[in-house]
Amino acid sequence: MTDPTPASARKEIFNADRIGHIAAETRAVFPTFDTAQFIALCSDGLDDLSLMARLRRVTEALHATLPDDYRTALEILRRLAPRLNSGFVTMVLPDYVALYGQHDFDISMEALKFFTVFGSSEFAVRHFLRCDLNRGLAAMERWARDENEHVRRLASEGSRPRLPWSFKLAAVIADPSLTQGIIDTLKTDPSRYVRKSVANHLNDVAKDNPEWMLARIEAWPRDNVATTWIARHALRTLIKRGDQRALAILGAGDAPEIRVVDFTVSPRSIPLGDNITLSIILRSTAKQDQRLVIDYAVHYVKKSGATAAKVFKLRTIDLKGGEDMSLTHRQPIRDFTTRTHHPGLHKIDLMVNGRVVAQGMFDLHRAAS
Repeated sequence: MTDPTPASARKEIFNADRIGHIAAETRAVFPTFDTAQFIALCSDGLDDLSLMARLRRVTEALHATLPDDYRTALEILRRLAPRLNSGFVTMVLPDYVALYGQHDFDISMEALKFFTVFGSSEFAVRHFLRCDLNRGLAAMERWARDENEHVRRLASEGSRPRLPWSFKLAAVIADPSLTQGIIDTLKTDPSRYVRKSVANHLNDVAKDNPEWMLARIEAWPRDNVATTWIARHALRTLIKRGDQRALAILGAGDAPEIRVVDFTVSPRSIPLGDNITLSIILRSTAKQDQRLVIDYAVHYVKKSGATAAKVFKLRTIDLKGGEDMSLTHRQPIRDFTTRTHHPGLHKIDLMVNGRVVAQGMFDLHRAAS
């Protein structure tokens, strides 16, 4: 999911107050800690650094001010972990392990398992998979059976082929069966937190190996609530592409028997920063009930004047024969980290079961200064 929070706000997770907090709590568990040097190292040029660069700066400052012996430093960080006041900030600790602990594989993997309970070790563990894939995955298969849901989630999330904000795992992209044992263990996990990670993992797989992923999901029981939930979320990229095999798994593979009574995009013209509203009325022309997967695609205008479509999930419904369905949806049109809007005519496709059934449009212009 795209984080709409401005990057300038997110990076303030590591501001001067937070750095002071880390220094004080480290001093509390390691009385000879040089807080002044740590703060000075963290603060140099801090304003110019992004969120992840600030995280790395704190990691490097800890390395410069903790004992040189890795295992001694690691024990201090273990005592520090429950004292930090932000889950995201605790990701400094597994980052330390990734940077300075690859020579001590087993101890470091155990540390990542410990630290993930306080925040997440999902980025750090990938360095160990890249270092020794078979050894790392063997540990993560054990984690998939752990009693703690955070550890079980790490098994799936850390081994995702295309984890956002991290490097790709080329070997897993080439052969998704490498993580099949983890997925098979977790596909009926009682924790939604874990199941969401499994769905995201499989959605990653679908981008490179859709046939493999579809075959796995088709073999799952259709009457299991956990696997059904995972399948619905794991198939989202393929559903957006209108993949008929994916739609069939959800029970929406057939062409919809409907009439579009209304599809209105309003207002017709908006300044950047305002909202558009989609108003939809669909009427079933079938005698029997039918499942409808309803999406819409916005054809965003690019700087060059060309357009590129992005599909958004709307709703999945079961429509009775002969009945109507009304739906209203509002979407803000504003710039954020991963999308810059450009003025011009934007088309919108209404899609049902992967097929375009109606079209609308709106004109975007810059607000007057």
